[in-house]
Amino acid sequence: MASAGDGGVVILGSGLIGQSWAMLFASGGFKVKLYDIEQQQITNALENVRRAMKLLEQSGSLKGLLSADEQLSLISGCSNLQEAVEGAVHIQECVPENLELKKKIFAQLDRIVDDQVILSSSSSCLLPSKLFDGLTHVKQCIVAHPVNPPYYIPLVELVPHPETDASTVDRTHALMKKVGQSPVRVLKEVDGFVLNRLQYAVISEAWRLVEEGIVSPSDLDLVMSDGLGMRYAFIGPLETMHLNAEGMLSYCDRYSEGIKRVLKTFGPIPDFSGATVQKVNQAMCERVPDDPEHLAARRKWRDKCLMQLAKLKSHMQSK
Repeated sequence: MASAGDGGVVILGSGLIGQSWAMLFASGGFKVKLYDIEQQQITNALENVRRAMKLLEQSGSLKGLLSADEQLSLISGCSNLQEAVEGAVHIQECVPENLELKKKIFAQLDRIVDDQVILSSSSSCLLPSKLFDGLTHVKQCIVAHPVNPPYYIPLVELVPHPETDASTVDRTHALMKKVGQSPVRVLKEVDGFVLNRLQYAVISEAWRLVEEGIVSPSDLDLVMSDGLGMRYAFIGPLETMHLNAEGMLSYCDRYSEGIKRVLKTFGPIPDFSGATVQKVNQAMCERVPDDPEHLAARRKWRDKCLMQLAKLKSHMQSK
Protein backbone atom coordinates (compact mmCIF):
# COMPACT_ATOMS: atom_id res chain seq x y z
CA MET A 1 0.00 0.00 0.00
CA ALA A 2 1.32 3.45 -0.93
CA SER A 3 2.06 5.99 1.78
CA ALA A 4 1.59 9.74 1.65
CA GLY A 5 5.28 10.18 0.87
CA ASP A 6 5.25 7.89 -2.14
CA GLY A 7 4.11 10.60 -4.56
CA GLY A 8 1.64 10.35 -7.39
CA VAL A 9 1.39 8.47 -10.66
CA VAL A 10 0.45 10.00 -14.01
CA ILE A 11 -1.19 7.98 -16.80
CA LEU A 12 -0.76 9.55 -20.25
CA GLY A 13 -3.61 8.34 -22.43
CA SER A 14 -7.09 7.40 -21.22
CA GLY A 15 -7.81 4.40 -23.44
CA LEU A 16 -8.38 0.86 -22.18
CA ILE A 17 -4.74 0.28 -21.18
CA GLY A 18 -4.55 3.67 -19.48
CA GLN A 19 -7.76 2.99 -17.57
CA SER A 20 -6.48 -0.38 -16.44
CA TRP A 21 -3.18 1.12 -15.25
CA ALA A 22 -5.11 3.81 -13.35
CA MET A 23 -7.13 1.13 -11.57
CA LEU A 24 -4.01 -0.84 -10.71
CA PHE A 25 -2.15 2.10 -9.20
CA ALA A 26 -5.24 3.22 -7.27
CA SER A 27 -5.57 -0.31 -5.90
CA GLY A 28 -2.12 0.18 -4.40
CA GLY A 29 -3.19 3.42 -2.74
CA PHE A 30 -1.46 5.79 -5.17
CA LYS A 31 -2.97 9.10 -6.23
CA VAL A 32 -3.46 8.89 -10.00
CA LYS A 33 -3.84 11.63 -12.57
CA LEU A 34 -5.33 10.42 -15.85
CA TYR A 35 -4.16 12.75 -18.63
CA ASP A 36 -5.59 13.16 -22.12
CA ILE A 37 -5.83 16.04 -24.58
CA GLU A 38 -9.64 16.01 -24.68
CA GLN A 39 -11.71 16.57 -21.54
CA GLN A 40 -14.55 14.43 -22.88
CA GLN A 41 -12.19 11.47 -23.30
CA ILE A 42 -11.13 11.89 -19.68
CA THR A 43 -14.75 12.11 -18.52
CA ASN A 44 -15.65 8.94 -20.41
CA ALA A 45 -12.59 7.12 -19.08
CA LEU A 46 -13.35 8.04 -15.46
CA GLU A 47 -16.91 6.79 -15.87
CA ASN A 48 -15.63 3.51 -17.36
CA VAL A 49 -13.25 3.11 -14.43
CA ARG A 50 -16.05 3.82 -11.94
CA ARG A 51 -18.32 1.19 -13.49
CA ALA A 52 -15.54 -1.37 -13.69
CA MET A 53 -14.49 -0.90 -10.07
CA LYS A 54 -18.05 -1.14 -8.80
CA LEU A 55 -18.58 -4.40 -10.70
CA LEU A 56 -15.27 -5.78 -9.44
CA GLU A 57 -16.25 -4.91 -5.88
CA GLN A 58 -19.65 -6.58 -6.26
CA SER A 59 -18.01 -9.77 -7.54
CA GLY A 60 -15.36 -9.78 -4.81
CA SER A 61 -12.58 -9.29 -7.35
CA LEU A 62 -11.47 -5.74 -6.56
CA LYS A 63 -7.73 -5.54 -5.99
CA GLY A 64 -6.18 -3.84 -2.97
CA LEU A 65 -7.29 -3.14 0.59
CA LEU A 66 -9.37 -0.03 -0.16
CA SER A 67 -13.04 0.06 -1.16
CA ALA A 68 -14.07 1.01 -4.68
CA ASP A 69 -15.10 4.48 -3.51
CA GLU A 70 -11.79 4.97 -1.72
CA GLN A 71 -9.86 3.94 -4.81
CA LEU A 72 -12.00 6.10 -7.08
CA SER A 73 -11.30 9.12 -4.88
CA LEU A 74 -7.60 8.69 -5.70
CA ILE A 75 -8.14 9.00 -9.47
CA SER A 76 -8.60 12.39 -11.13
CA GLY A 77 -8.49 13.67 -14.69
CA CYS A 78 -6.25 16.38 -16.15
CA SER A 79 -5.94 17.86 -19.64
CA ASN A 80 -2.91 20.07 -18.87
CA LEU A 81 0.37 18.15 -19.15
CA GLN A 82 2.38 20.56 -17.01
CA GLU A 83 -0.16 20.33 -14.18
CA ALA A 84 -0.48 16.56 -14.55
CA VAL A 85 3.20 15.81 -13.96
CA GLU A 86 3.64 18.00 -10.88
CA GLY A 87 4.65 15.87 -7.90
CA ALA A 88 4.70 12.64 -9.91
CA VAL A 89 7.15 9.85 -9.10
CA HIS A 90 6.10 7.70 -12.06
CA ILE A 91 4.65 8.56 -15.48
CA GLN A 92 3.13 5.71 -17.50
CA GLU A 93 2.61 6.54 -21.18
CA CYS A 94 -0.31 4.71 -22.83
CA VAL A 95 -0.85 6.48 -26.17
CA PRO A 96 -1.36 4.45 -29.39
CA GLU A 97 1.52 2.27 -30.63
CA ASN A 98 3.00 4.85 -32.97
CA LEU A 99 6.72 5.61 -32.70
CA GLU A 100 6.55 9.25 -33.78
CA LEU A 101 3.61 9.98 -31.47
CA LYS A 102 5.34 8.40 -28.50
CA LYS A 103 8.61 10.19 -29.25
CA LYS A 104 6.73 13.48 -29.38
CA ILE A 105 5.15 12.79 -25.97
CA PHE A 106 8.48 11.89 -24.37
CA ALA A 107 10.17 14.95 -25.89
CA GLN A 108 7.48 17.10 -24.24
CA LEU A 109 7.97 15.33 -20.93
CA ASP A 110 11.74 15.65 -21.20
CA ARG A 111 11.42 19.43 -21.14
CA ILE A 112 9.22 19.67 -18.04
CA VAL A 113 10.10 16.81 -15.64
CA ASP A 114 12.69 16.76 -12.86
CA ASP A 115 15.61 14.37 -12.44
CA GLN A 116 13.71 11.93 -10.20
CA VAL A 117 10.49 10.90 -11.93
CA ILE A 118 10.45 7.67 -13.94
CA LEU A 119 9.35 7.98 -17.56
CA SER A 120 7.77 4.68 -18.56
CA SER A 121 6.18 3.51 -21.81
CA SER A 122 3.54 0.80 -22.19
CA SER A 123 4.84 -0.01 -25.69
CA SER A 124 4.45 -3.65 -26.68
CA CYS A 125 7.24 -3.77 -29.26
CA LEU A 126 8.96 -0.40 -29.85
CA LEU A 127 12.60 -0.54 -28.80
CA PRO A 128 13.66 1.79 -25.97
CA SER A 129 16.70 2.88 -28.00
CA LYS A 130 14.30 4.33 -30.58
CA LEU A 131 11.65 5.59 -28.15
CA PHE A 132 14.01 7.53 -25.88
CA ASP A 133 16.77 8.47 -28.31
CA GLY A 134 18.29 11.87 -27.53
CA LEU A 135 16.35 12.59 -24.34
CA THR A 136 18.10 14.50 -21.57
CA HIS A 137 16.43 12.28 -18.95
CA VAL A 138 17.19 9.00 -20.74
CA LYS A 139 18.57 7.47 -17.51
CA GLN A 140 15.05 7.70 -16.08
CA CYS A 141 13.38 6.04 -19.10
CA ILE A 142 12.11 2.48 -19.33
CA VAL A 143 9.49 0.40 -21.14
CA ALA A 144 7.02 -1.28 -18.77
CA HIS A 145 5.01 -3.43 -21.17
CA PRO A 146 1.81 -4.84 -19.63
CA VAL A 147 -0.22 -7.74 -20.96
CA ASN A 148 -3.74 -6.90 -22.12
CA PRO A 149 -5.83 -6.66 -19.97
CA PRO A 150 -3.26 -5.67 -17.29
CA TYR A 151 -5.77 -5.57 -14.42
CA TYR A 152 -6.32 -9.32 -14.84
CA ILE A 153 -2.90 -10.44 -16.15
CA PRO A 154 -0.09 -9.35 -13.84
CA LEU A 155 3.00 -9.74 -16.05
CA VAL A 156 4.95 -6.55 -16.85
CA GLU A 157 8.08 -6.66 -19.01
CA LEU A 158 10.68 -4.08 -17.89
CA VAL A 159 12.92 -3.17 -20.82
CA PRO A 160 15.64 -0.55 -20.26
CA HIS A 161 17.30 1.77 -22.76
CA PRO A 162 21.05 1.01 -23.02
CA GLU A 163 21.62 4.18 -20.93
CA THR A 164 18.83 3.58 -18.39
CA ASP A 165 20.15 3.78 -14.85
CA ALA A 166 19.97 0.57 -12.82
CA SER A 167 18.08 2.44 -10.10
CA THR A 168 15.30 3.21 -12.61
CA VAL A 169 14.82 -0.50 -13.26
CA ASP A 170 14.91 -1.29 -9.54
CA ARG A 171 12.41 1.44 -8.66
CA THR A 172 10.02 0.40 -11.44
CA HIS A 173 10.31 -3.25 -10.40
CA ALA A 174 9.48 -2.34 -6.79
CA LEU A 175 6.55 -0.16 -7.87
CA MET A 176 5.05 -2.92 -9.99
CA LYS A 177 5.39 -5.41 -7.14
CA LYS A 178 3.72 -2.91 -4.81
CA VAL A 179 0.58 -2.79 -7.00
CA GLY A 180 0.43 -6.57 -7.33
CA GLN A 181 2.00 -7.05 -10.75
CA SER A 182 4.65 -9.61 -11.72
CA PRO A 183 7.54 -7.64 -13.25
CA VAL A 184 10.29 -9.38 -15.22
CA ARG A 185 13.61 -7.79 -16.15
CA VAL A 186 14.49 -7.97 -19.85
CA LEU A 187 18.26 -7.61 -19.52
CA LYS A 188 18.79 -6.08 -22.94
CA GLU A 189 16.42 -4.88 -25.63
CA VAL A 190 15.34 -7.21 -28.39
CA ASP A 191 12.64 -6.77 -31.03
CA GLY A 192 9.30 -7.97 -29.65
CA PHE A 193 10.69 -8.23 -26.10
CA VAL A 194 10.11 -11.67 -24.52
CA LEU A 195 6.35 -12.25 -24.35
CA ASN A 196 5.66 -11.38 -27.98
CA ARG A 197 8.63 -13.38 -29.24
CA LEU A 198 7.20 -16.44 -27.49
CA GLN A 199 3.67 -15.60 -28.61
CA TYR A 200 4.70 -15.08 -32.23
CA ALA A 201 6.57 -18.39 -32.27
CA VAL A 202 3.37 -20.16 -31.18
CA ILE A 203 1.23 -18.19 -33.65
CA SER A 204 3.62 -18.96 -36.50
CA GLU A 205 3.61 -22.72 -35.96
CA ALA A 206 -0.16 -22.72 -35.25
CA TRP A 207 -0.74 -21.02 -38.59
CA ARG A 208 1.49 -23.50 -40.45
CA LEU A 209 -0.27 -26.50 -38.90
CA VAL A 210 -3.64 -25.17 -40.08
CA GLU A 211 -2.30 -24.10 -43.47
CA GLU A 212 -0.85 -27.56 -44.14
CA GLY A 213 -4.14 -29.26 -43.25
CA ILE A 214 -2.76 -31.01 -40.18
CA VAL A 215 -5.41 -29.73 -37.76
CA SER A 216 -8.53 -27.54 -37.88
CA PRO A 217 -8.44 -23.99 -36.46
CA SER A 218 -10.83 -24.91 -33.63
CA ASP A 219 -8.86 -28.03 -32.67
CA LEU A 220 -5.62 -26.05 -32.82
CA ASP A 221 -6.96 -23.64 -30.21
CA LEU A 222 -8.13 -26.61 -28.12
CA VAL A 223 -4.57 -27.96 -28.06
CA MET A 224 -3.53 -24.76 -26.31
CA SER A 225 -6.56 -24.04 -24.10
CA ASP A 226 -7.03 -27.63 -22.86
CA GLY A 227 -3.42 -28.74 -23.22
CA LEU A 228 -0.37 -26.54 -23.04
CA GLY A 229 -2.28 -23.55 -21.70
CA MET A 230 -3.44 -25.40 -18.57
CA ARG A 231 0.13 -26.32 -17.74
CA TYR A 232 1.59 -22.94 -18.65
CA ALA A 233 -0.92 -21.10 -16.45
CA PHE A 234 1.18 -22.25 -13.48
CA ILE A 235 4.64 -23.18 -14.74
CA GLY A 236 6.69 -22.09 -17.73
CA PRO A 237 8.31 -24.17 -20.49
CA LEU A 238 11.66 -24.49 -18.71
CA GLU A 239 10.18 -25.77 -15.44
CA THR A 240 7.94 -28.05 -17.52
CA MET A 241 11.08 -29.61 -19.00
CA HIS A 242 12.58 -29.95 -15.53
CA LEU A 243 9.50 -31.71 -14.14
CA ASN A 244 8.84 -33.93 -17.14
CA ALA A 245 11.97 -35.94 -16.46
CA GLU A 246 14.30 -36.40 -13.50
CA GLY A 247 15.42 -32.79 -13.81
CA MET A 248 16.66 -30.60 -16.68
CA LEU A 249 19.80 -32.63 -17.45
CA SER A 250 17.74 -35.79 -17.68
CA TYR A 251 15.17 -34.09 -19.94
CA CYS A 252 17.78 -32.78 -22.38
CA ASP A 253 19.56 -36.12 -22.47
CA ARG A 254 16.29 -37.92 -23.13
CA TYR A 255 14.46 -35.58 -25.51
CA SER A 256 16.88 -33.14 -27.15
CA GLU A 257 17.44 -35.20 -30.28
CA GLY A 258 13.71 -35.50 -30.89
CA ILE A 259 13.21 -31.79 -30.29
CA LYS A 260 15.94 -30.89 -32.78
CA ARG A 261 14.51 -33.30 -35.37
CA VAL A 262 11.03 -31.76 -35.12
CA LEU A 263 12.36 -28.19 -35.15
CA LYS A 264 14.12 -28.87 -38.45
CA THR A 265 10.72 -29.59 -40.03
CA PHE A 266 9.34 -26.12 -39.21
CA GLY A 267 8.56 -24.15 -42.34
CA PRO A 268 9.14 -20.51 -43.31
CA ILE A 269 7.38 -17.58 -41.67
CA PRO A 270 3.72 -17.53 -42.82
CA ASP A 271 2.41 -14.46 -44.65
CA PHE A 272 -0.96 -14.60 -42.80
CA SER A 273 -3.01 -14.05 -45.95
CA GLY A 274 -4.75 -15.90 -48.76
CA ALA A 275 -6.89 -19.00 -48.32
CA THR A 276 -5.62 -19.75 -44.84
CA VAL A 277 -6.69 -16.43 -43.36
CA GLN A 278 -10.17 -16.98 -44.83
CA LYS A 279 -10.30 -20.48 -43.35
CA VAL A 280 -9.16 -19.31 -39.90
CA ASN A 281 -11.48 -16.31 -39.98
CA GLN A 282 -14.48 -18.47 -40.83
CA ALA A 283 -13.69 -20.85 -37.97
CA MET A 284 -13.22 -18.01 -35.49
CA CYS A 285 -16.42 -16.25 -36.57
CA GLU A 286 -18.39 -19.48 -36.17
CA ARG A 287 -17.22 -19.50 -32.57
CA VAL A 288 -17.37 -15.74 -31.95
CA PRO A 289 -18.98 -13.51 -34.64
CA ASP A 290 -16.74 -10.50 -35.31
CA ASP A 291 -19.34 -7.80 -34.69
CA PRO A 292 -18.66 -5.43 -31.76
CA GLU A 293 -21.41 -6.89 -29.56
CA HIS A 294 -20.25 -10.51 -29.75
CA LEU A 295 -16.56 -9.60 -29.42
CA ALA A 296 -17.25 -7.45 -26.35
CA ALA A 297 -19.28 -10.24 -24.73
CA ARG A 298 -16.53 -12.77 -25.36
CA ARG A 299 -13.89 -10.40 -23.94
CA LYS A 300 -16.05 -9.97 -20.85
CA TRP A 301 -16.24 -13.77 -20.49
CA ARG A 302 -12.44 -13.98 -20.98
CA ASP A 303 -11.86 -11.41 -18.25
CA LYS A 304 -14.13 -13.32 -15.84
CA CYS A 305 -12.13 -16.46 -16.56
CA LEU A 306 -8.89 -14.59 -15.91
CA MET A 307 -10.25 -13.25 -12.60
CA GLN A 308 -11.11 -16.77 -11.46
CA LEU A 309 -7.74 -18.09 -12.60
CA ALA A 310 -5.98 -15.29 -10.71
CA LYS A 311 -7.88 -16.27 -7.55
CA LEU A 312 -6.89 -19.91 -8.01
CA LYS A 313 -3.23 -19.03 -8.60
CA SER A 314 -3.21 -16.83 -5.50
CA HIS A 315 -4.79 -19.63 -3.45
CA MET A 316 -2.32 -22.20 -4.72
CA GLN A 317 0.70 -19.97 -4.08
CA SER A 318 -0.44 -19.33 -0.51
CA LYS A 319 -0.26 -23.02 0.36
